[in-house]
Amino acid sequence: MSSSEVFDVALTTPFRNLTRRSGLLIRGAAGWGEWSPFPEYGSPEILAWWAAALEAAEEGFPDPVRDWVPVNSIVPAVGPEDAARLALAGGCRTAKVKVAQAGQRFADDLERVEAVRSALGLQGRVRIDVNGAWSVDQAYRNLRQLTRFDLEYVEQPCATAEELADLRRRLARSGIEVLIAADESIRRSGDPEAVVALEAADIAVLKVQPLGGVRRCLALAERLGLPVVVSSAIESSVGIRAGVALAAALPELPYACGLNTVALLANDVTDDPLVAVEGRLPVRDVVVLEPSAEGPVWQASAEMRQWWLDRRAAMEQRRGEPR
Repeated sequence: MSSSEVFDVALTTPFRNLTRRSGLLIRGAAGWGEWSPFPEYGSPEILAWWAAALEAAEEGFPDPVRDWVPVNSIVPAVGPEDAARLALAGGCRTAKVKVAQAGQRFADDLERVEAVRSALGLQGRVRIDVNGAWSVDQAYRNLRQLTRFDLEYVEQPCATAEELADLRRRLARSGIEVLIAADESIRRSGDPEAVVALEAADIAVLKVQPLGGVRRCLALAERLGLPVVVSSAIESSVGIRAGVALAAALPELPYACGLNTVALLANDVTDDPLVAVEGRLPVRDVVVLEPSAEGPVWQASAEMRQWWLDRRAAMEQRRGEPR
């Protein structure tokens, strides 16, 4: 790797308790890679994120089978008026709505989803993301009410694959038709194949960094045999580029992807960010703005830069690698 830089940018709207996003950009023979595991993540989990960054920087990506990738808009846990506005961002006709935010009521979720459904109209698609916050009983009870909004699917309604399987059976027995997508049960469980073995989900949500790179994700998608939605980990355009590469290389892409999250950042590491136009992202490389004496808007403080360099050094020391 010839160079590395640390970025640190604010979010325009708090999302999953984040107000800023930072990470390490590394430059190699094939281009730029991003390493941005969340601050609370540790070893060995962050090693997969590092493998993804190295793949992007040193190997590049597989050949695409499409030139554009459809994406959904992102609706954080905001009020109905803001939710309706954000649902239409980038010309998207699919919206992913955050629900079950700590400190909010289920009534807030209903109002938010209703506003998004109204904004998109009957032809739009609405999906919700629970991040595993509901018990099986809560999920069953809440989905009975939410299905009136004709949900495309519910992402990770419960925390474990076993709970997802239980919920899926209960919904089927009651004649409630809503698909279940697994996210955390795939990328953080240590046993992603359990989702298939338990018949716990209809859709697999794959994120490139947490799963170790585009090629590993393609292999996992083949093993799982489920329809795939490629999603982001709230990255800069460099990280999103890897997600786009995965979505572009999949043999089939039946659902819009959750890759339009650069729209949540106040700044980006490029002056040509990967944000949706007419509900899709192009398959193209990202040119990172070169640091200057004044520093670009995305450049981290000396303290933040040192924190990331120390984090990288500690990881490499555990692995016995040279710094």
